[in-house]
Amino acid sequence: MGTIERFALGILSLSALAGTSLAAEAPDWSEGATIESPRANPYGYAEADLGAARREGYLHALEYPLDISGAMIPWRPTRDFLDDVSPNPIREVFRAMFAGFTKIRSTDDLFARVGLHAYPRTKSEGADSIPHRGAETPSVRMGVTVFRREGVEAFTLSCAACHSANLFGKKILGLTNRFARANDFFVLGKKAVRLVPPALFASVLHADAGESALYSRLRDRVGAIGTKEPAVLGLDTSLAQVALSLARRGTDAYATFDEKLERRPRAEMLSNFVADSKPAVWWNVKYKNRWLSDGSVVSGNPIYTNLLWNEIGRGTDLHELEDWLDANPRIVEELTTAVFSTEAPRITDFFPAENISIVRAKRGAKLFEVGCAKCHGNYVKVWDDPNSDSLPLADRLRTAEVRYPKTTRVVDVGTDPQRAMGMVSLANGLNPLAISKKSGVLIKPQKGYVPPPLVGIWARWPYFHNNSAPNLCAVLTVGKERPATYWAGEALDPARDYDADCGGYPEGARVPAAWKKDKDYFYDSRKPGLRNTGHDEGILEKDGVERYTREQKRDLIEFLKTL
Repeated sequence: MGTIERFALGILSLSALAGTSLAAEAPDWSEGATIESPRANPYGYAEADLGAARREGYLHALEYPLDISGAMIPWRPTRDFLDDVSPNPIREVFRAMFAGFTKIRSTDDLFARVGLHAYPRTKSEGADSIPHRGAETPSVRMGVTVFRREGVEAFTLSCAACHSANLFGKKILGLTNRFARANDFFVLGKKAVRLVPPALFASVLHADAGESALYSRLRDRVGAIGTKEPAVLGLDTSLAQVALSLARRGTDAYATFDEKLERRPRAEMLSNFVADSKPAVWWNVKYKNRWLSDGSVVSGNPIYTNLLWNEIGRGTDLHELEDWLDANPRIVEELTTAVFSTEAPRITDFFPAENISIVRAKRGAKLFEVGCAKCHGNYVKVWDDPNSDSLPLADRLRTAEVRYPKTTRVVDVGTDPQRAMGMVSLANGLNPLAISKKSGVLIKPQKGYVPPPLVGIWARWPYFHNNSAPNLCAVLTVGKERPATYWAGEALDPARDYDADCGGYPEGARVPAAWKKDKDYFYDSRKPGLRNTGHDEGILEKDGVERYTREQKRDLIEFLKTL
């Protein structure tokens, strides 16, 4: 064994004892770092260790590990209040009033309202790919974390609240939750906590001393949480909540709590300006060196960045957060590994391969190579191998290699600019923080958006950063002719809820009647921040004339469905 190997072995041994990193290398998160190949294993784990690190990372995503978070709610009193009938008439009056106002009659109702999905129980539901601790499938939904803080059971939401979805009956971790309501959870939760003083909480819910102390801590912290409902269901990122929360805190390097600012926050653009976007899919990050849909986070580990932003939006003390992050690098590392190593679902896992016309897809590949690959990357298909004819069709449709630009581009193609413009607020608030500087997190607002890798694009409808295009047919239609409005719904029945020809939501007479019963599922692109413009001149048009015929668009969509 050479000197380097002995040194590495010593480091790994010390890491195992100290609870720190076990990886062989640290990724380059610096600005301008080039991506020579997809970073599916960013810390260079040995193959034998990668699976275990990924599994632990998925568990961290499902069970939020930060027990210093500001938004932790006593679990037992909440569960008892919502789930159990009480002989206490006062409590039952409160319970009836709450149920009448919110239509929530149990904890499962609460988490269903937040848009969370039940853990899978069978292989067909995805049980083989979504782990959990213990032999029994958790009774709470994915995205709910129940843990102990200083001997008290508490609950909060985890990463999976926004980054897990039900795709035709299979639960997918890392896919955008199309209908997450995490922001609503904070909006309503803050109102409820401010209305119920600790003494009333303790007496009505029979909270013990520890539970009462945790509730008092929560009530103190919600003053530093700024909340705002998204413009439309589905655009549930934390951008506005982070900015509005910072407006309630001091301007020093640790954004110290300030009671005066909690009562009278600083003016903040995002209190009225719509800069919403949807949560990102996980499997794309391995290809990039700029983060978020607009590419404004130019350096720093994006998972570390998200933890920082989440905690600002949860009223967490940044000294406590910094100490926790310093003490738990392995958790950050495992969570990062899980996100970066996630693979996209393939359409042939849900539909027969024979539904795809390989002849059309090959024609579409040639069109894509000429008109789209410069921004969205090249996709080497198994069918390009001259010996592939003997393979099953599903294997021939696979992508053998993704060649995305080594330096992530930001391009202005005329899509709604408000999401990118909103990053000015976060740059001003986050760049000066000590924790940002220490971790190398830097925000530089951009003009335009990142043309994303298109891996798994078939499952990512609706499209554009603000969900303004209901399907791929709309994406390939010039802006002035795109549908101005559409109805959204859960992807439950592949025949009813998915337009296989257009790749996304059905429109017109094909829209399920049940979707139209709830106006929250109605999307209107004529509203600020929700415009469906862009992708026209130089992409879909040349000198105002469309570049693609109807048949060529069908070919392009057929190719995109194979990625």
